[in-house]
Amino acid sequence: MIPNPTMPEVNIPAVIQHIPLQSYLILATLLFVIGIIGVLTRRNAIIIFMSIELMLNAANLLLIAFSSYRSDPSAQVFVFFIMAVAAAEVAVGLAIIVMIYRNTRNTDIGFLNKLKW
Repeated sequence: MIPNPTMPEVNIPAVIQHIPLQSYLILATLLFVIGIIGVLTRRNAIIIFMSIELMLNAANLLLIAFSSYRSDPSAQVFVFFIMAVAAAEVAVGLAIIVMIYRNTRNTDIGFLNKLKW
């Protein structure tokens, strides 16, 4: 490899060197596509909620992979904050879903459309 004077030397950790970056890209893409399919095809609010979380985790996986390959911890800090916001989102989202289920005894999205004004 020809050294590039404009780019600093990147020190990739030994654990990460064994798995190529393309594997992380493929895995994250697969997780994101599964999440999209879950959101578009399922009618249950809990399954849709889990699919959205799966897509969020796919994005986090890419941020961590790129951060590790560039030896830059700033993306890992960003992922930490994303996970904290996602935890709050899960708490609020599940509380809303539980209240909807208590009132309607159903979490089907088609049924919830009837609750519109």
